[in-house]
Amino acid sequence: MWFQTLPQTPWLQDLLDLWAGRLAPFLEGAGLFVVTALLIYLPGRFLVVPGARRLMDWAGTNDTFELPFLKVLHAGITIFALFNAAVASDFSDFLQATEAVVAGATIAIGFASKDVLNNLVSGVFIVADPKFNIGDWIQWNGQEGIIEDISFRVTRVHTFNNELISVPNSELTANAVTNPVAKEHLRSTYQFGVGYESDLEEAKRIIVDEALAHPDILDRPRPSVRVQDLAPSAVTLQARFWVRDPAQLDLSKVRSEYIQGVKERFDQAGIEMPYPYQQLTGSIDIRGADRQSTEPLKSESVTHD
Repeated sequence: MWFQTLPQTPWLQDLLDLWAGRLAPFLEGAGLFVVTALLIYLPGRFLVVPGARRLMDWAGTNDTFELPFLKVLHAGITIFALFNAAVASDFSDFLQATEAVVAGATIAIGFASKDVLNNLVSGVFIVADPKFNIGDWIQWNGQEGIIEDISFRVTRVHTFNNELISVPNSELTANAVTNPVAKEHLRSTYQFGVGYESDLEEAKRIIVDEALAHPDILDRPRPSVRVQDLAPSAVTLQARFWVRDPAQLDLSKVRSEYIQGVKERFDQAGIEMPYPYQQLTGSIDIRGADRQSTEPLKSESVTHD
């Protein structure tokens, strides 16, 4: 070996023999560990996991279950490969000899991974919930978006502003989550303000007719209109209508088209949609720069007619 070329002294020879006697079995065991782990992991990673994916795709399995299952399967193959490699290379004897150290490390890791385990358990409950699926539109804590992926620790949500949010699973299970697309139909509302001099019945008829004319708004349940409030500048009419298949539609586009249609019909029918504005009254004497106004300006809120 390489150390045999070094100057030979009794104490150096004994030291080298000692290290060689200990290092050679370790390197042999490490090599066996790596080879065994690869022989188990590589077929599992590139044969078992893709095979399971194709099988579930053929069976039409929901993505909400399929993606987390494939991740668990991958993790299971990795752990199985490492465990068998440790047994084959006699590293298990080393672990038994250092069981006190292993126990202490396990406790430390347990405390450090408390939040991770909490999110993992929460992720299991999310996957098991049939009303919580990848592709759903959800709302929580003032935020909303489309579920893109559910992993061990977080749920990734794609917002309508094209942002990707990683939400801890425990946050979704600990708070109220709204799923607007859980049902086939979704009710939406909008408030229109019309002038006090306008024909309310004509305004109601236009609001309902425009809803019925839109292809993505349902005829049944029938759209309806109610007087919501008598505001200082207008009579508030609340329109209520149902949208078909909200999971496949751009709800904001449907609302925009509907509101624009009502506004155009109001203009054609001469129905006023008033708004408040500020009107200044009074006068200013400009004959002398050092003179003050004869009457102070006043500001009042009036209704546009």
